[in-house]
Amino acid sequence: MIKTPICSLIGIEYPIFQGGMAWISDARLAAAVSNGGGLGIISAMNADANYLREQIRMAREYTDKPFGVNIMLMSPHVEEVARTVAKERVPVVTTGAGNPSKHMDLWISAGVKVVPVVASVALAKLMTRAGACAIIAEGGESGGHVGETTTMALVPQVCDATDLPVIAAGGIGDGRGIAAAFMLGASGVQLGTRFLAADECSIHENYKEKILKATDIATIVTGKRLGHPVRSLKTQFSRQYMKAEYDSSISDEDLEAMGTGALRLAVVDGDVEKGCFLSGQIAGLVSKRQPASEMIRELFTEAEDVLNGANRWIS
Repeated sequence: MIKTPICSLIGIEYPIFQGGMAWISDARLAAAVSNGGGLGIISAMNADANYLREQIRMAREYTDKPFGVNIMLMSPHVEEVARTVAKERVPVVTTGAGNPSKHMDLWISAGVKVVPVVASVALAKLMTRAGACAIIAEGGESGGHVGETTTMALVPQVCDATDLPVIAAGGIGDGRGIAAAFMLGASGVQLGTRFLAADECSIHENYKEKILKATDIATIVTGKRLGHPVRSLKTQFSRQYMKAEYDSSISDEDLEAMGTGALRLAVVDGDVEKGCFLSGQIAGLVSKRQPASEMIRELFTEAEDVLNGANRWIS
């Protein structure tokens, strides 16, 4: 069985985090992943403290295992959400879309383990100095907000830049990807898109079907003009948005408004015309529905088989 420093640091059986996906990563999914031996994560998204508090308490009803909260630092409610995580003494917080330095003393003093998501070596070094207990190095293959550097290039450079355990994210969808992440120096992995097919994931049926039918070229990146690129499935909405980005007659404000609420339309309503269906590039590897616990066991069985067979290339 695969054990790494992340397992003892976080108190989990398998070195795997479930990504904090807005409108998707709720208490039910997070608890299922935690009960399956990984670290389930609730997304605070753009919601207020009341929503997050309710989700945290629901997760505690569903599981007695460690779980985390992902805080999107661009949220208008980030200050109250940051305080809620500390007050509720959530075991782990992961962060994205920014620099969490201003909140880290609060979380650390409350006993919360802070694991920031980074897309660069510079931010990894800053987070190491700020007191993070581990780093998530996320490549541009992932779904949602993405950086420029690929996972293959980013992970080993981040591993060289910090003495903290590194969790690899982006473009990992099966045991081969997990094994590759370990070979790059990572101590664990974070998966998002694969968990969209989990039985406990409550996304609309249309969303789930789109993921299961996706191919290797099914995704597109939009939002570069506004400075926050996002990877999603190619749909009517994403193609229209991409076209609008290159139309100088459309203002940045109108472009921003065009995307407002599009993720909710995908996740909750399954709107195939106006919804934004976030997905990583590994969607083509997702071919079946499974309980989260079965998925995790399968992933690590595959990874062990790959790692055990690695010496066939050495003479």
